[in-house]
Amino acid sequence: MKICIYGAGSIGGIIGAHLARVKGVEVSLVARGAHLAAIRQNGLRLLSPREDFTVRLAATDDPTQLGPQDYVIVTLKTHQYLAALDGIMPLLGPHTALVPPTTGAPYWFFHKLGGPFEGSRLKRSDPGGRQWSLFGPERALGCAYWAGGKMPAPGVAQLENEICYLPLGEPDGSNSPRVTALSQAMSEAGLKAPVKHDIRAELWTKMINSLTWNPIAVLTLASNGEIGRSPGAIEIARRMMIEAEDVAARFGAAMATPKEKRIAFTVGLTHHKMSMLTDLEAGKPLEIDALACSIADLAELAGVATPTIDMMLALLKLRATKQ
Repeated sequence: MKICIYGAGSIGGIIGAHLARVKGVEVSLVARGAHLAAIRQNGLRLLSPREDFTVRLAATDDPTQLGPQDYVIVTLKTHQYLAALDGIMPLLGPHTALVPPTTGAPYWFFHKLGGPFEGSRLKRSDPGGRQWSLFGPERALGCAYWAGGKMPAPGVAQLENEICYLPLGEPDGSNSPRVTALSQAMSEAGLKAPVKHDIRAELWTKMINSLTWNPIAVLTLASNGEIGRSPGAIEIARRMMIEAEDVAARFGAAMATPKEKRIAFTVGLTHHKMSMLTDLEAGKPLEIDALACSIADLAELAGVATPTIDMMLALLKLRATKQ
């Protein structure tokens, strides 16, 4: 089994390092700059609460050197991903499965959904339908990334806590050989990656979580625990979740976990900071467009208003100009 991790940052590094220890799995990384140089020289190091290990694996900034893969897992930020579509193409053979980023709704979201929205396109999230045309929706597998990661140094990926939940699924909900094989490999690697029959429920839950808590964290500069101690902030989060779930319901989606349980879980990670806040503090670009475009596309198709979400995203975009 050949698996390429395209974008070996924190999450890509966590997945790639684990998979590289599985017998019969050939893992390669597409990376760049100092991170690539460090991996080539010293290997990829993984730090987690339970272990510290280093693996040697192929790493390059030129995907044409790697050839077609069985799986390509793209862990770039969405703005990086949209600029890298042509670079992904050399990795795709006739049967290659593609796991695209899922910060927002992925391009294949309405493929095999059934019902009146079957085959709908996301015009903001996939401008000009380029992903749909280049890759085709039939390649896609879904994965929701629940993992707190960071890169403390070039060539090092760190899993900050013991939460690393990576549910996988086919758009049509089937237990296909390809999704089953990837789940088995990831599970053997020590990653929790069950096959889910309703992967969209997992993606909705993750997207709504990111859409809700990231704007609040960036606008307040608060950790999850600090947000949890503010009743006003929690009420804003609750309103945003209700609006997003109203959109989801229009497509027949149900959340994988009840809203109040999700709120309690997030604020219960008291010392954790949302990924967008850590990017702000590091001076990195904020991954706003993936969330804003996704909810705009979906709300428009659903015919559902999202006033609280729109307000918070407008303030978030203004805050991003002040970095």
